[in-house]
Amino acid sequence: MRADGHAPGRPAPGGQDADRRTTEELLREGAREVAEVAEGVRAVAERTAEALLAPPHKDSARHPRTGLTARWALLRTLTDPRGLGAPAARTGRRLARLLGARRGGEPLAALAAVTSLRLRIAAVLAGHPELARDPGMRRLTAALATRGDREAVRALRTLFRDPGAQRALAALTPVLAELLTVRALLDAEPRGETEPDTGTEHGAAEAVDLGDREKQTLATEGSLLGFLRNIDLLAPEGRVLVQNVRGPDGVVRYVVQAPGTSPGRPRHGSPRDVVGAWREQLSADSPYTRALRPAIEDHGIPRGAELALIGHGEGGTALLNLARDAAFCRAYRITHVVAVGSPAPAGRPADPRTWVGHLTNEHDLVPAATTADPYPGRYEARYTGPTRAYPQSHLLREYIGHLRTVAPEAREHFDQALTPYRGPVVRSQAYQLKDPARPPEGHPFLTLPTASVPTATGPVGVPVRYQDTAAAHLCFPVDTEAVRALLPDVPWVRPSGIGRHTLAVLSLYEHRCSTLGPYTEIALSVPVDDLWRPHQADFTTDLLRRADLRRTGRHVLSLAVTTEEARVATRELWGLPAVRAAAEVQLTGHRLRLSAPGLGIAVLGRLGPGVRCPEPDWALYGRRGESTVRTAIRTSGRPRLHAGAGVRLRLDTAAAEPMAGQLRRLGIDTARPLFVVACPQFMVHRAAGAVLPR
Repeated sequence: MRADGHAPGRPAPGGQDADRRTTEELLREGAREVAEVAEGVRAVAERTAEALLAPPHKDSARHPRTGLTARWALLRTLTDPRGLGAPAARTGRRLARLLGARRGGEPLAALAAVTSLRLRIAAVLAGHPELARDPGMRRLTAALATRGDREAVRALRTLFRDPGAQRALAALTPVLAELLTVRALLDAEPRGETEPDTGTEHGAAEAVDLGDREKQTLATEGSLLGFLRNIDLLAPEGRVLVQNVRGPDGVVRYVVQAPGTSPGRPRHGSPRDVVGAWREQLSADSPYTRALRPAIEDHGIPRGAELALIGHGEGGTALLNLARDAAFCRAYRITHVVAVGSPAPAGRPADPRTWVGHLTNEHDLVPAATTADPYPGRYEARYTGPTRAYPQSHLLREYIGHLRTVAPEAREHFDQALTPYRGPVVRSQAYQLKDPARPPEGHPFLTLPTASVPTATGPVGVPVRYQDTAAAHLCFPVDTEAVRALLPDVPWVRPSGIGRHTLAVLSLYEHRCSTLGPYTEIALSVPVDDLWRPHQADFTTDLLRRADLRRTGRHVLSLAVTTEEARVATRELWGLPAVRAAAEVQLTGHRLRLSAPGLGIAVLGRLGPGVRCPEPDWALYGRRGESTVRTAIRTSGRPRLHAGAGVRLRLDTAAAEPMAGQLRRLGIDTARPLFVVACPQFMVHRAAGAVLPR
């Protein structure tokens, strides 16, 4: 790896290997060129509009016809169907609408920007086809697939103004730069309608205690891998770490370690979030950067002390922006900045002596979204990791493993550069960053006290919070005796129903944003009576009680999730029989679709008219060893009840157990549901399961 930004053997742009560039690289280059053209067209349109609106020159009184001819030429340039179009932010609303209507609706710069975005999306999907299943990518491609460029511009403008869509689009880091550019060219948020500028506000940070397990796991010696492991340990709750390290020369120096944003995770009041990246990725004074300053000041670092800044993803970008702050660099001597998997911001450190190192996995789309010009003191290490899939290629734990196996030379180079920080750690303090400008995601429903519970894949914050979820519950009438045969062989777990019939519920979830990350969940459950005092039609009458007072619930027969972290949490926290399988759920408007090739199950159909129904709070029952585990689930949304005639469930002939076999034994392998409870967007929180002595 070389400090000039190219890995050994990597073809230089425009060299003799240029003709062997991949389709992905050619599409990226074309997208950049078209985006530059769009920016140039907008600049020309702005200057033309300013000239049109400028007060008459003093010579116009002597030559009025010449002045009118010139203004008429400017007006035609803006309003001709093949002309420039007017930038609304510079010309005023009423005039912009007049010019836009005269021209045909949309500025030429916006149409060019849409073309650039299409090329960029094609490039991303060429290299990473798995992103086509991302909810934000689906909404974006649907908007771009409308008939004609002008219709696509209008669809994008509507999409950018939708708060729910902004959250999904913000997670599309691979196309974030193009999204921000197109959003500006579409003038989706004209001046005067946006939130007030928070650039003058100060961030906030609170010193927090570490748990005993975390204290034992923190690195006790300074090294690149030790600092990165610290970041990975504290990342789930968005905490930053400041450590005092005594170097080989006996001088105490300070290391600031900042985590990045995990895709599809809510921010809990922290500025470290994908929505913040959507709004402020291109700003050097972002909320994340502002929140880092009080953490460093609270640590009691003396003025003039030497600092190293190490971050992953968005945390690396925030630290690079901090190094560009001249006032901050006058207070402290920033010797090193290490950014792992981080987008490269524009500009250089305020102190020319600062050494900047970038570590990039070629398959990681986050740093691939931006480029930076090389300069003295900047080292870029690029390598090709074994995992191409995103977002796995962006995970910090993947980078840590690659530094040991795939890129040991880069690790040695970084450790050599960080020699002044290779010594014993004499103090460690974690800080929880706060963003006082905005409430936490999901406030107040998801503003809850949390605790960290260890699992096989790492600590999980409980209750688990789902900030953005879509769900459909397909309810089938089934025989009570068939259900009884599938329940655990204990006398106190009995199906709840009326007469010989009860309901089987096939629940389809698309968790787009949760503290476990984004994943899809499919669960088959049946209602069960009170474990201690069962009564006839117990489940039906229990619906009249508050959710936290209900004695009945749904026993989960089988469950599938799409990520390992969710599988482990589902088994260890809630005692549910989770397996991992590929699946995709789409609930858009009235269309419902499930594709689960790993389970051999498919659902397809269209929901008819629906009526509002109460919030579907419930309790789930599972088994852990010889005990029953009860999990309370609270929801906040606007569910609707639909007839199930338009929805069909299908199983492949070779569908895998256990879910497919249970569906067959219940007799609903090709049935239509009696009714469907659907909600395209709602919030959920799940407490840790309570173990019952049953």
